[in-house]
Amino acid sequence: MSEQQHRHKSGFETRAIHAGYEPDPTTGAVIPPIYATSTYKQDGVGGLRGGYEYSRSGNPTRTALEGALAALEEGERGFAFASGLAAEDTLVRSVLKPGDHVVFPNDAYGGTWRLFDKVQRVWGIDYTPAPVSDLEKVAAAIRPGTTKLVWVETPTNPLLNIGDIEALAALAHDAGALLVVDNTFASPYLQQPLALGADVVVHSTTKYVGGHSDVVGGALVVKDLEVAEQVGFHQNAMGAVPGPFDAFLTHRGLKTLAVRMDRHCDNAERVVEFLSAHPSVGEVIYPGLESHPGHEVASRQMKRYGGMVSFRVTGGEAQALAVCDRTEVFTLGESLGGVESLIEHPGRMTHASVAGTDLEVPADLVRLSVGIETAHDLVADLERALEG
Repeated sequence: MSEQQHRHKSGFETRAIHAGYEPDPTTGAVIPPIYATSTYKQDGVGGLRGGYEYSRSGNPTRTALEGALAALEEGERGFAFASGLAAEDTLVRSVLKPGDHVVFPNDAYGGTWRLFDKVQRVWGIDYTPAPVSDLEKVAAAIRPGTTKLVWVETPTNPLLNIGDIEALAALAHDAGALLVVDNTFASPYLQQPLALGADVVVHSTTKYVGGHSDVVGGALVVKDLEVAEQVGFHQNAMGAVPGPFDAFLTHRGLKTLAVRMDRHCDNAERVVEFLSAHPSVGEVIYPGLESHPGHEVASRQMKRYGGMVSFRVTGGEAQALAVCDRTEVFTLGESLGGVESLIEHPGRMTHASVAGTDLEVPADLVRLSVGIETAHDLVADLERALEG
């Protein structure tokens, strides 16, 4: 089956397993080999065999991953990086220049905020935070002629706000800007932003795409070939690429994304049901709840509501910290999207960098990455932690 057939006719699970790679013509290997090589024998000066000359510029293991990512996100080109932040930094340098402006989520991942506030701002890129769920405030934050990117997460990290991708794309394009969607929380299985009008999708592939907490990586998927050319040039020129072993692990994880995401969602729904009825929980934040302000939009643009759950406790920061310390099945740790369940206190951990800014998160907030363990064990663990 050709790449085009994979992309346009096959189901998601089929593309996840087959897109981007044909069995090796020499050996018949059904899984892309790990090409642990830094350079390649050329067929004469300038005669590149298969287009490969040096593994920063291209490596067959990475090429297979990038093709699969593009197929799943329904984009024209995929690009893999050494981390999610490396992907973000490469994108910014590819499409922006000093003096440009970005509209940015007011509850974004702390590392992304740090990149814009501490690195890109020094380079001459300005940004304005705005809530992704409020189109009027996003529109008000746009500076006509200067804003070149509207950058959104949906769901956001860690407050799980929802942005209407189709409406945000129209807003950005009317202003002559590109819409960038960080799709890490949803994963390509639950949401395809490019099909809804976005121009670029960003992933920390460390999370759901890799899915096993054993590799760090990032990705960009684009739908415009001109943008793809710019990103491809900067990927090579800046060199923040994954090695072949990392690409192999990430691609292996991608093949089981669909079945893992269904279990993540099943377990998250069980956890939400339990937390919603617990007297020590003041608020449960999950797009699958009808009470969530973004529920209708999420229902329209997502297949399901994901494995991320945030909640606020009635006992303030002290109780939130205590709950994080008491769990046994939920591991206290940063990151998300792995097969194991994780718990963290965003204010002291993943979002400590935004303390004292407009992006500061509530001190009584706990964030869960609900894994694929037995749901009963997860609920029982949280019950013990909440009851002390």
